Amino acid sequence: MDFTLEVIPLPVSDIDRARDFYRDKVGFHVDIDQEVMPGMRIVQLTPPGSGCSIALGDSIWDMTKGETKPEPGSYQGLQLCVADIKATHAELTERGLEISEPVQYTPDDGATFMYFTDPDGNGWSIQEYRRRATEPLHEVLSQQANG
Repeated sequence: MDFTLEVIPLPVSDIDRARDFYRDKVGFHVDIDQEVMPGMRIVQLTPPGSGCSIALGDSIWDMTKGETKPEPGSYQGLQLCVADIKATHAELTERGLEISEPVQYTPDDGATFMYFTDPDGNGWSIQEYRRRATEPLHEVLSQQANG
């Protein structure tokens, strides 16, 4: 049996502000922005090239069995991967995103990162994985599945 991680609910205090931030500053695509059932609005956004989205909503956690609802800004360590971190940094700063300069921890592929937070303080990192320029993840996974 295969499992795919496709949506991560993200706790935010203002859905419209978060939608605008992720769409305009980070460049995510808005897939859904609607009331999906009475009283439950969902905004789902997907990073370009990703198979996983984030979901913003004020009632998402009402549908889960968790003991506590996560507070806006409480998620840390969410990670995006790109093939060219310098080009990504240039694009994101041009969009007005406040993001750290790339930090190369070692010369190895996968060891360069930069960081940003959303308006609520949810923390993200962006990892450069140069190999993805020639080996997109969806192609690698397809090859593994076919064998």
